[in-house]
Amino acid sequence: MRLSKIFKNTLLVLMACIVLTACATKKEVETKTTTSTTEAKTETTETEKVEPIEPIAGQMQGDVYTGTDTVGYLAEGVKDRVFFATNESILTTASRETLRAQAAWLRKNPDVTVVVEGHADERGTREYNLALGERRANAAKDYLMTYGISSDRITVLSYGKERPVDAGSTPLAWSKNRRSVTVKAN
Repeated sequence: MRLSKIFKNTLLVLMACIVLTACATKKEVETKTTTSTTEAKTETTETEKVEPIEPIAGQMQGDVYTGTDTVGYLAEGVKDRVFFATNESILTTASRETLRAQAAWLRKNPDVTVVVEGHADERGTREYNLALGERRANAAKDYLMTYGISSDRITVLSYGKERPVDAGSTPLAWSKNRRSVTVKAN
C-alpha cells in the first residue's frame, strides 16, 4: 500500500516534468507555399512571394549594432553615435574609431561644446538603465578626453531607456538603443 502511494507520487511528478519540458521546447518551422494548377495541357506553378526579412546578421556583430540607418552626423563625415553590447559600457573598436573622428573634429573646432547622451534598451529597471546610460556616456567622454578634448567642453547626460531610437522589442531594436550620442551644445 505504501509502495503504491510512493509509486503514484513519483509517476505524477515525472508526468508534470514531461509536460513542462514539452511546453518549453521551441521548434523552428520553415514554411513554403506552392500551388499547382493543371488546365487542359497547360500547367502553371504559383509560388507565394514573401518579402524577405532584413538580415540581422549584417547589422549586428555579436549583439552590438553595426548598421547605419539610425546614425546621424556631428559634422560632415563624423558620426554622432557609438553602440554598446548588452549591459556593457566598454567601447568597441568601431566605437573608438568614431570617437577618434569626433575628437579630431572637436580639436579643429575649439569653440564647440558637446553633450554626450547615454542610452540603454528597454530591458532592466529605470534606475539601472539610467546608471548604465551614464556609464556609457562617461566611457565616451573619457575616450574623447584621452585625445585632448577638455572635460570642460563635454557634458554627460543619461536618458536610460527613456528615449529609444527604435521602439521595437527585438534584438535589433535593442542593439540600436544601446548607444551614446554626441550632440553639439552650442
